[in-house]
Amino acid sequence: MAKKVLVVDDEKLIVKGIRFSLEQDGMEVDCAYDGEEALKMATENQYDMILLDIMLPKMDGFEVCQHIRDFSTVPIVMLTAKGDDMDKILGLEYGADDYITKPFNILEVKARIKAIMRRTAQGQTKKEDNSVIESGDLRMDCESRRLFVKGKEINLTAKEFDLLELLVTNPNKVYSRENLLNLVWGYEYPGDVRTVDVHVRRMREKIESNPSEPKYVHTKWGVGYYYQG
Repeated sequence: MAKKVLVVDDEKLIVKGIRFSLEQDGMEVDCAYDGEEALKMATENQYDMILLDIMLPKMDGFEVCQHIRDFSTVPIVMLTAKGDDMDKILGLEYGADDYITKPFNILEVKARIKAIMRRTAQGQTKKEDNSVIESGDLRMDCESRRLFVKGKEINLTAKEFDLLELLVTNPNKVYSRENLLNLVWGYEYPGDVRTVDVHVRRMREKIESNPSEPKYVHTKWGVGYYYQG
């Protein structure tokens, strides 16, 4: 079955180029040229991937990404003309899975899309094998990607869920930030270890009653992070 991708950018030449290239690889491609149109299409259709520009008319890419995360875990790759690290991390904080800086090589875009789709497919296979994880007050349903702490549902972004799932399934195992970056984001990911710190901090704010004294996700100073239920 053909993979379906939504490409969102107000520069029509960029959209046309990406669309042509992805269709050459047998993918179905929908296009949107502003934030409101993108959100409407993401609400009404099922996509395997969304390429989302940051600078958009009507609603910027960060807002669109945040709204999509309220109802979907579809992989989102942000397209940004800015090379600023904080912009990239901000995009990931809103729930994006990756980013690509303009100007980009279309072959790099295709390679990144395929790598993320592979990881998503592998993750779904693993989740079918072990769909519900219970550890103390924490319950993870990996098939529906829902998390409950003390019976209350907690909304995590796609990467926060992946990160927590890895730690929970390997209790007391300490992972370095570099290791987590490779395992959760993949070896092709161009970001740095601060991405891991940002995600751990935001995840703690959601799942810990006192984030500064965590009960679940602990820090081994100078080494990395581990889970203890």
